Amino acid sequence: MERELRLLSVVVPAYCEEEGIGRTVAAIVRVLEGCRIPFELVVVDDGSPDGTFERIRSLARRDRRIRALRLCRRFGKEAALWAGLEAARGDAVVTMDADLQHPPSLLPAMVAAWRAGAWVVHGVRESPRVGGFWGWRLRRLFHRLLSRLGGIELEDASDFKLLDRRVVEVLVRRMPERGRFYRGLVAWTGYPAVKLAFAVGERESGGSRWRSAWLVELAISGMVSLTTLPLRIVTVLGLATLLLSAVLAVETLWSWSTGDTVSGFTTIVLTLLIIGSSIMISLGIIGEYIGRIYEEVKRRPPYLVEQEVNMSKEALPGPPRMTTPVQDAGANRAPTRERARRAG
Repeated sequence: MERELRLLSVVVPAYCEEEGIGRTVAAIVRVLEGCRIPFELVVVDDGSPDGTFERIRSLARRDRRIRALRLCRRFGKEAALWAGLEAARGDAVVTMDADLQHPPSLLPAMVAAWRAGAWVVHGVRESPRVGGFWGWRLRRLFHRLLSRLGGIELEDASDFKLLDRRVVEVLVRRMPERGRFYRGLVAWTGYPAVKLAFAVGERESGGSRWRSAWLVELAISGMVSLTTLPLRIVTVLGLATLLLSAVLAVETLWSWSTGDTVSGFTTIVLTLLIIGSSIMISLGIIGEYIGRIYEEVKRRPPYLVEQEVNMSKEALPGPPRMTTPVQDAGANRAPTRERARRAG
């Protein structure tokens, strides 16, 4: 029995897409209207310094199915995705990029797979060799590492996905962490999923907005948020250093007992370099996890909204309000003291 789709939400994070966002919105609307799928389009501007939000706002004023958010500054694609997921109201939610490299023509097939019973529909690149000579190799290596270390399937994964409403609720309500890795968390949930292959389209305008530093930060965030196995590397490095020290100690004692000259400067320098490198790598790995703990305990919201178009407070739940136990306790005690004083 097929599920009834009352509303499909399409979430599109955008950054510096002033030239192309109009074509993207038009392509999505054309495909969904052609299939007669009821939809809303949630476009999240991640603090673009150009006229991206002005362009989105003008589109939203002409079509109330287009809803728009502008974040106060650039919080990153992961935060923009989460803002869109929290604002989405559909029975199923699609996330896709704003540069038309995720083809809107695949949306009907995604909806058909959802109606057939899939909770998650993954868009998978037909050709993984996209993104330059080093880009696709590094991306594939990163996905394979996370798949092996985290115990999840991330081969050729992308942010082009359809999620059932129940999966969206789990992500935005029951996963309160701030350092999020969207495609990893979706795979981690383990809900029934299918894969649909798509050909990556060419960008209609401009070049990639991603910078090497952002990609490295995303890779580190994904690794740290999904697995603690890198911490075990510290133990492995310690054991390896201990083994090396034992071998060198045996070699030194053997040379001394046989009257041979004990290895000198070269051996000492190499040993110090190996031990020093192991210590620095270990401190770096531990530091990454401590930094993530620090970010989590501050409990800052993952994003802040500056402007909204076609949004209502009911439709946009946003981050939960945080209060400290001391404040809550004080608020509860004050009326009690007041009643006691009046009674006395």
